[in-house]
Amino acid sequence: MSTPSLTVWHRLDRFLARLRPHRVPLSLAIDAVMVVLAWHATYLFRMGFERWLHERPPYDIWVLVGVVVVYLSAFVALRVPQGMWRFSGFGEIKRLTGACLVAGVVSAAGTMGLQLYGVPRAVLALHPFVALMAVSGVRLLYRALYEHARARISGQGGPERRALVLGAGEAAKRLLAGIQHQGWAVLGLLDDDPAKLGARIAGVPVLGPLTAVQDPGVRGEATHLIIALPAATAAQRRRAVELAGATGLPVLTVPSAEELRSGQAAVDRVRDIEPEDLLGREPVQLDENGIGEVLRGKTVLVTGGGGSIGSELCRQVARYQPARLVVVELSEFNLYSIEQDLALRFPQLEVVKLIGDVKDLEGLRAIFQRTKPQVVFHAAAYKHVPLMEVDNAWAALRNNTLGTYHAAQAAAEVGAERFVLISTDKAVNPTNVMGATKRAAELVISAMAAEHKGTRFMAVRFGNVLGSSGSVIPKFKEQIARGGPITVTHPEIIRYFMTIPEAARLVLQAAAIGESGQVLVLDMGEPVKIVDLAKTMIRLAGKTEQEIPIVFTGLRPGEKLYEELLADADATLPTRIERLRVARLLTPLQGERAMGQWLRDQLALKLPPDDVIRFNLKEVVREFQG
Repeated sequence: MSTPSLTVWHRLDRFLARLRPHRVPLSLAIDAVMVVLAWHATYLFRMGFERWLHERPPYDIWVLVGVVVVYLSAFVALRVPQGMWRFSGFGEIKRLTGACLVAGVVSAAGTMGLQLYGVPRAVLALHPFVALMAVSGVRLLYRALYEHARARISGQGGPERRALVLGAGEAAKRLLAGIQHQGWAVLGLLDDDPAKLGARIAGVPVLGPLTAVQDPGVRGEATHLIIALPAATAAQRRRAVELAGATGLPVLTVPSAEELRSGQAAVDRVRDIEPEDLLGREPVQLDENGIGEVLRGKTVLVTGGGGSIGSELCRQVARYQPARLVVVELSEFNLYSIEQDLALRFPQLEVVKLIGDVKDLEGLRAIFQRTKPQVVFHAAAYKHVPLMEVDNAWAALRNNTLGTYHAAQAAAEVGAERFVLISTDKAVNPTNVMGATKRAAELVISAMAAEHKGTRFMAVRFGNVLGSSGSVIPKFKEQIARGGPITVTHPEIIRYFMTIPEAARLVLQAAAIGESGQVLVLDMGEPVKIVDLAKTMIRLAGKTEQEIPIVFTGLRPGEKLYEELLADADATLPTRIERLRVARLLTPLQGERAMGQWLRDQLALKLPPDDVIRFNLKEVVREFQG
């Protein structure tokens, strides 16, 4: 017995939802009908049933037209049609009372001023009150019907999660096919395609363009917004996210086109909005053939291959069908994780999984001698600025700079074709130990390039990577999940951001076009204000800054307000790839022997204090300001 009733009330709820985008004209039309009915009711009350229709002046119809125009004008002036009938209450009745009284006085004055005395004065006097009862009554009746429908839906086990979907394309159609069996009720769709307006997809109406999400009447009783635009451009997705985020409702999305292509997710499995969805850019156009020539059929080795950047590099390299992929990783868990991922995605690929430490030269030499890599990506590094700044300067130097020297030596000894160092924007005019050690690592690469002509040594710089370990994104998500506050070091701090896949693709491209000794710079786009990113993440979680406050904690040791990708004295040259440029560094370079002796001197130190490491770094990194 419950199923037919449930179906009826859901259909009524959806019918009312379809009417909401047309709320203003429908409200005016219904109010016009109510004013006309009130006019006739007033005549009936004044003249009785026998006379109310026949003893009117011949111009009564034109008076009635004028009265309707006056009432509707008063309603528009007082914004009565914008009111949401399902929320009608005392405030709405007050607005209607004012509008009806003003319209009644104007109508009566106009009728008498035109000497239309055939219209009874009692009709002119009573009509505003009868009209007020009519327009108020229809609103209260609507609210009662709506609340009864909602009560029946909720009371009979109806879905508690109600969604409005942004997008009405193929992805939305496939989403609807699965999501409504997962406890969701979809109230409507929004799409900017005019041809889809008013259409129905899987029984769900298209209510208007994406901007209609800002209208509370269109959103109705939605508890969530779902963005279903996987094939849209990055700019279109950002616009949809911004429109949805401004409503204060939790915002979800279907997986991106890249996630769908890779098989990571199904289109009917919604997920939270990630900063990548907001900050991502158009996919870079790569020289796929050139990258393929460098990697296909080769042995490729990735140090730090289980980290956030290294693991994505492994996935990207695997796409180009290398003969085998050697993953060197210090963390047992990270090595296991990337091995499992690669086995699932690329079951035909030979993956050599090795526990290794770049600080261990002999161990690294043994790995390189055993595997004979032809292309090496050196991603192993310590990258957390504040952590390296205090009590860990020596560890940063050993891992980031000496580790690079060890890996480069081992690569040169086995005759590797290419060696690519993953560097950072913090290496530019460094103000912290981590940045200085990475700049010193770049100098190691330059020195090796001068001494070993058989291997192309190069470095690639880029800024913060969205979602990488130690970045602000995971931290902000955890803080929001805990109920806040979100901690930001400074209200003016800005950072460049890039998605992990985009960074990895450009690193591969740099390996294909880079010449020995070059430092290539990735175009990071426009910088992002961290506090704005925090506010966006709060909004997309369906929270307010009152619920999740933002607290400024002050800059941490070694932290800059902004990062640079090139030193002030540097110049860049374009490459044939739009987002890759070559830095022409003016800093005097050390030879390999000088750099090697300097590094061996550092290694001979026994747990030196941070100040000693800073002093020693300034010997080779002259621009270091720490």
